[in-house]
Amino acid sequence: MNDHVLIVEDETKIAVLLCDYLSNSGFTPRCLERGDQVIDWLEAQAPEGLPSMVLLDVMLPGLDGLTLCRRLRERWPHMAIIMLTARVEEVDRLLGLELGADDYICKPFSPREVIARIRTVLRRTHPVTSTASADTPASSPLILDREGWRALADGNDPGLTAVEFQLLEVMFDAPGRIFSREQLMDHMYRDHRIVSERTVDSHIKKLRKKLADIWPEREVIHSVYGVGYKYEPLR
Repeated sequence: MNDHVLIVEDETKIAVLLCDYLSNSGFTPRCLERGDQVIDWLEAQAPEGLPSMVLLDVMLPGLDGLTLCRRLRERWPHMAIIMLTARVEEVDRLLGLELGADDYICKPFSPREVIARIRTVLRRTHPVTSTASADTPASSPLILDREGWRALADGNDPGLTAVEFQLLEVMFDAPGRIFSREQLMDHMYRDHRIVSERTVDSHIKKLRKKLADIWPEREVIHSVYGVGYKYEPLR
């Protein structure tokens, strides 16, 4: 079954271009041009199935993309969201991710890059036959489903975004090793985009909160003052 992608973009040329590339790549695109149309449209679609992905422009009439991103994440926590923005200021990038976006793409962009990013983010939503990674004991309190891009904490899914999963994965694979923020950024953003160290801190904070919702009195991600972060497995 094709993945359905909702494009929320008020620039007609960009919307048409994305629709064409998505269709040619095996996706089923739908387009809306106003931010205040999106939630009602999604609620109407819910009985038959929500789209797998929302491509969301930051600057939209009716309701801006950042506010809409927050509301979508509150209403549908596991919905995949990629922000499209011509506002390249770092604070806007950080804010978009803090509000729950899985990734962002700056305009102007290559449509092929958009397709690649969509496929990367959607990998974590696809069902898999086994939830345990090959080298994780089934009895471990924390299990990584690498094909599905999700974690299971005592059997509970904390609902990590793709970036949060990547952060956890790199530390999980080297328990006890201290990673600097720069090392973590290199793992999170392999296209070498420019982000600040507080971006890593923001993602770590969100990752910790999601794990704390499951383990309120247990901690696996530890801060090392002046250095970075490390993962210590629960026993």
